[in-house]
Amino acid sequence: SPPSFEACSEAARWLRAQFREPPRVALVCGSGLGALAEELTEAKTIDYRDIPHFPRSTVQGHAGRLVVGRLGSAPCAVLQGRFHLYEGHAPSQVVIPVRTMALLGVHTLVLTNAAGSLRPELGPGHLLVIRDHIDLAGLAGRSPLVGPNDDRFGPRFPSMTDAYDPALRRLALALAPKELRA
Repeated sequence: SPPSFEACSEAARWLRAQFREPPRVALVCGSGLGALAEELTEAKTIDYRDIPHFPRSTVQGHAGRLVVGRLGSAPCAVLQGRFHLYEGHAPSQVVIPVRTMALLGVHTLVLTNAAGSLRPELGPGHLLVIRDHIDLAGLAGRSPLVGPNDDRFGPRFPSMTDAYDPALRRLALALAPKELRA
């Protein structure tokens, strides 16, 4: 069954009590990117297993920790690892951290991952910025939208127009080292 609003709210309340200032920006790290948390100052680290209702990360290279601190002047959360359907998690479990971050007050979410490319010129280490995607898992019935909708999380079918914010995409490309841009 989908994560209840109450369960995600409980996780958000528990997390809010752990930090002086809740994050406004969250970065979900895919494989090999967890070290980005080392850039935070005034950081506090919490294992996912200690956060109410959070799933357990089982992927090698995903530490399964939430690090909250400051990146420059911005209160920021770095999620070291995420959850995958192939680990046996239901789509409704995979969305718990993102929904919890939203309830904490996060307004900007950056998702990362390690991926391969069919283009030989895009080898390991290149940075790509996604403009759009096709939800093939959703076509197979593996969607976090399945089940009763709770409007407190937002509409059942959110607009996917500019789901990947154009201004943030431009900023990411402008900040990326030129030799790593595709």
